[in-house]
Amino acid sequence: MEAFTTLHAVAMPFDQVNVDTDQITPARFLAKPRPVQAENVFRDLRYDANGKPVPDFPMNIPAYNGARILVGNKNFGCGSSRETAVSSLVDNGFRAFIAPSFGDIFFNNCFQNGALPICLPDERVAEIRAQLHASPGAELFIDLEAQSVRSPDGREDRFDIDPFRKECLLKGVDEIGLTLGYDADIKAFEQKQAREEAWLDI
Repeated sequence: MEAFTTLHAVAMPFDQVNVDTDQITPARFLAKPRPVQAENVFRDLRYDANGKPVPDFPMNIPAYNGARILVGNKNFGCGSSRETAVSSLVDNGFRAFIAPSFGDIFFNNCFQNGALPICLPDERVAEIRAQLHASPGAELFIDLEAQSVRSPDGREDRFDIDPFRKECLLKGVDEIGLTLGYDADIKAFEQKQAREEAWLDI
């Protein structure tokens, strides 16, 4: 998993509220290979009934090509517990999501996929989206160590994050990977325990 330290990238505004995981990854693609899931992220919102791109859908607007930050609205990623909702977005280049609130499972799945979900006040997120609409292709700067976001207007906003999850993202590991990093210590403990508490093996 790629470490997350700082991210200076184009940000894409997404105004819809209550975006659910079925809208992000429609159920009919769940059994498909991961590249197919990625190709069809937001399928029913990005394309019309004839399969033609919807011109004003954010991912179809050229200025947002290569966006790595998605600035959403309330309750982004709500709905069923499909991890593909996060992995499909990550496979499309997104590494960070900013919204007033997230679906709980989507929020947790972000960390398992090396992505950073950031909660900021509703009015502030609305201001950032407005700036992105006014200047398509504008960039945000995220500093995970400092826990800050700098928007196009130059303002910096602080965000909260669980210290353990922050450490995992900075190191580019999940919980299992972080535990394996203590392999030598674990083996040393087991050897010491075997010597001093041999009765445990009876």
